[in-house]
Amino acid sequence: MDFQLSEQQRMIREMARDFAQGEIEPVAARLDAEKAFPHEILRKAAALGLMGITVPAEYGGAGLDTLSYILVLEEIARACASTCVILSVHNTLANGTILRFGSEAQRQQWLPDAAAGRTLGAYLLTEPDAGSDAASLRCRAEAAPGGWRLRGSKTFITSGAHADFGILYAVTDPAAGTRGISAFILDFRAEGVLRGPEEKKMGLNASSTVMITLEDAFLSQSALLGEPGQGLKIALGMLDVGRIGIAAQSLGIAGAALSEARRYAGQREQFGSPIGRFQSVQWHLVEMALQLEASRLLTYRAAAEQAAGRPVGMEAAMAKLFASRAAVFCAEKAVQVHGGYGYLKDFKVERLFRDARVLEIYEGTSEVQHLVIARQLAAE
Repeated sequence: MDFQLSEQQRMIREMARDFAQGEIEPVAARLDAEKAFPHEILRKAAALGLMGITVPAEYGGAGLDTLSYILVLEEIARACASTCVILSVHNTLANGTILRFGSEAQRQQWLPDAAAGRTLGAYLLTEPDAGSDAASLRCRAEAAPGGWRLRGSKTFITSGAHADFGILYAVTDPAAGTRGISAFILDFRAEGVLRGPEEKKMGLNASSTVMITLEDAFLSQSALLGEPGQGLKIALGMLDVGRIGIAAQSLGIAGAALSEARRYAGQREQFGSPIGRFQSVQWHLVEMALQLEASRLLTYRAAAEQAAGRPVGMEAAMAKLFASRAAVFCAEKAVQVHGGYGYLKDFKVERLFRDARVLEIYEGTSEVQHLVIARQLAAE
């Protein structure tokens, strides 16, 4: 296996790194403290093609491969995990679902504006009573003249307060069980689409997370994505790709934690010596580096397999499970290396610690990843 990045991939990584360090890093702490959505950063990201990274050029996107996309997310997450998750959901779960399962008319309608950053996408799967068990949805879509009437609620919707469109899943045939779920492209301008207040989160404070309520919302027939009853298949297929994105976000947080810990260990003196010379601190740094590099290999492999068009259910689950665990580990160790200062909001590691925790929860909890991997092992 060739572990070398191509010249184009290296250039993409450098571009993303320069953007993250020059435009995002200087304001990330303030955005987190103020819980401010990064509108200006997203505008600049769009100018660089980062709102349509894998969207083909024919629809106005950059047309890059999956690994290039993962490299971008990793660099963005090093500076601001909130911005990273916005880009991840928009590129993978919104744009990616339309690109993979949408009709040509739907691609032409939605992707050019999304790739240009004129619109922002969301993903509406989770409900108050349907989290890990995606098959237990209650949101209903009933056929009506010219389209569909939707009723129900979706929760934990990333970018929900600012999104212009989203991929929504609803039950169209209750008697059909898991085959009675369908996917739709939701236009947030539709009457009956109500946005709830911002959730008060532990971390990712510069991203928006709200509940979306559908009160007899009407969608035209053209909003149906794929065929009726294909919704769960579409959702699970896209979550495989989305989990690689969360693994990339994990790499960014873990990498930032290691960098901050190394820097502090070289500067902080105790007992007449930099603490980085103490074996106990060195071992923390070594374990962090090991976790990061192992996570990177798993994540890059999953991205390469996905780009080659091969199934990545187990590979994505492994990458997400291991990398998210590594990010939490590295963030916690970075706080420990900083000692009391790591507990203060004046230091970046405090934010990294809060942002890392959700990585083991969203887009499939660690327990769900274990289940996915176990089933694949049993099948083999």
